[in-house]
Amino acid sequence: MAKAAASSATASKPQAGSTATTHTDSQLLPAAGNPNGHVPVPPAGRAVNTSHPTRVIGHGTSASCTSAAVVRAVARGGIITFNCGPNPVIITMAATAKVVNTSRRVVLDGGGRVTLNGAGKHQILYMNTCDPKQRLTTGDCFNQAQPQLIVQNMTFENGYSAVRQTPNTNFGGGGGGAIYSEGGQIKVVNSRFIDNRCYRFGPDLGGAAIRALAQFRNRPVYITRDTFQGGRCSNGGALSSIDVNWQVLNSLMTGNRAIGWGANPAAPGTPGGGSGGAIYTDGDNYNVVIAGTIIRNDNAREGGGAVFFVVDNNHGTLTIKDSTLHHNPSGEFFTAGFPGIFFHSSGRPIVIGSTIN
Repeated sequence: MAKAAASSATASKPQAGSTATTHTDSQLLPAAGNPNGHVPVPPAGRAVNTSHPTRVIGHGTSASCTSAAVVRAVARGGIITFNCGPNPVIITMAATAKVVNTSRRVVLDGGGRVTLNGAGKHQILYMNTCDPKQRLTTGDCFNQAQPQLIVQNMTFENGYSAVRQTPNTNFGGGGGGAIYSEGGQIKVVNSRFIDNRCYRFGPDLGGAAIRALAQFRNRPVYITRDTFQGGRCSNGGALSSIDVNWQVLNSLMTGNRAIGWGANPAAPGTPGGGSGGAIYTDGDNYNVVIAGTIIRNDNAREGGGAVFFVVDNNHGTLTIKDSTLHHNPSGEFFTAGFPGIFFHSSGRPIVIGSTIN
């Protein structure tokens, strides 16, 4: 966790040449997630112990916490914490921090004080086990246990993925304005995603905050007590994936939008996209669980103002438990009886103790 000396939370000006600035209103950023969400979280979805970090970014001042320091630490891997002083700090990223695939585990823990800001220009965090530039480590890059990427007690804002989807091609990449994760394993705990973006068109492109693909042995991506707000992308204003299981627990999604046009496959004369205001998932043989979570005031230009869930081979379930989905308009289509949801699989969504209106 972040180390900080006990001192007053007085304002401090950013020093010359620094990419970090300090907040002045409190010593911790607002809490993430749904404060009234209390569904049990399995051990695999919980925060990990970072009391003995491998490396620490910063030397006790905001000026010592730089984009370059974040990029170096993520490339080296291990348990990473921050020592940026007592006040919350914003680190403006001048480049994307990329995981090297020889790392066994990369843990990024901001201690509730650190914001990584993409300045509307940069994807913030990237992991791709099939990217030779990040070192190929196995013969099956789509199904390998490592690296494990764990993000906790962080804020990601103004990230941007500029990757476009070329018409009439099979496509998995693109999206993930804050985090792109392909292969290995990822979980996110107690973190906030604010005003992230990815490219505005494309039938399969998605995930303004997080794009996840090819998780090891189809283990779920855990989203535990996180907030997603103000995301914009062709599809999936918060989350997006193909063939990936999700567990979205005790979280909050609000004000996210799918802004593409023409759905998937793209209607003639359109660039495609516009589905899954908060969550966009597609593919075969996967399940999504949304529990203890609020999804409200998200919208989609096409289908699924809250959730777009399509399992092409009908072998997948969508479970909504102890959650509230409220006022998530779908511009063109949704599943009858489930406002804000477009569902295609066998049966119907499983709804337990939840309100959908």
